[in-house]
Amino acid sequence: MLSLIQNENMKIYRRFGTWFMIGLLALSALAGALIINATYKEPANWKAEVASEIKGIEAQLSEEKLPKMYKNHLEQQLKINEYRLEHNIKPLASNTFWGYLVNSADIIALITLFTIIVAAGSVASEFSWGTIKMLLIRPASRSKILLSKYIATLLFALSMLLLLFVVSAAVGAAVFGMENIREPYLAYQNGAVVEKSMLLHVMQVYALNCVDLVMMATFAFMISAVFRNHSLAIGLATFALFVGPQITVFLAMKFDWAKYLLFANTDLTQYIDGMPLVEGMTMSFSIMMLLVYFVLFNTLTWFIFRKRDIVA
Repeated sequence: MLSLIQNENMKIYRRFGTWFMIGLLALSALAGALIINATYKEPANWKAEVASEIKGIEAQLSEEKLPKMYKNHLEQQLKINEYRLEHNIKPLASNTFWGYLVNSADIIALITLFTIIVAAGSVASEFSWGTIKMLLIRPASRSKILLSKYIATLLFALSMLLLLFVVSAAVGAAVFGMENIREPYLAYQNGAVVEKSMLLHVMQVYALNCVDLVMMATFAFMISAVFRNHSLAIGLATFALFVGPQITVFLAMKFDWAKYLLFANTDLTQYIDGMPLVEGMTMSFSIMMLLVYFVLFNTLTWFIFRKRDIVA
């Protein structure tokens, strides 16, 4: 298995396109920091801004017929803002080290796109290049060959994530400095505001954003194995990545059954903010639905790849 994974990694990193994606990722992290540094305007008086926000939240809470979920979210934000004023803790600004690290998690969408490209070509390219028969005559079983390709794809995604985190940290320190390195993250738990490690918060944001990455990579890998078409796999997965969430949000506004759709559950950061897409959704429910889709995608991939006849 290790030799199979090594072989798949060699295929990935010997391509010029892979190194182009790596360079583009690093460039995106640098460009994002420079743009924020040039355009972000810090409030002259952050306490006045927070106090104004508190008044706005109190005005909204005074309204009748607020959805319970939204009301809870506002109450949490109110408590956090009051805690900020009481303990003199600034809101997390984009032009700070931690603020940029949190914002850099948005670049994971670019990593998702790159991983889709790699996953889409993992199996389909073997058919288009005519190397699939040579691959399958090896002593390893079809299941092991397929698993090695899937693991190599996920390892590529993990490598890109580590690269993004390291480059973003280095760029953030160089551009914004590290004066606020000891700044805490404020969270609302069990009816009280608590101070948490900002590093753990950043890692949590990265981890939760990785859910969409893994699911879309698995989906693209399935299309690649089932239809043996590189372009189709990239097209369908990319379309689902950018259009799927918008369609899901539209459906969630009208139908409760939208919570069973894949894209209603891939964004687990919605539970950090306390604003699930559909009222009544919980973190455990979303994880359960994601596991169902994950097993479904992989079952289809393995079953069809193992049973398919390979035509010369």
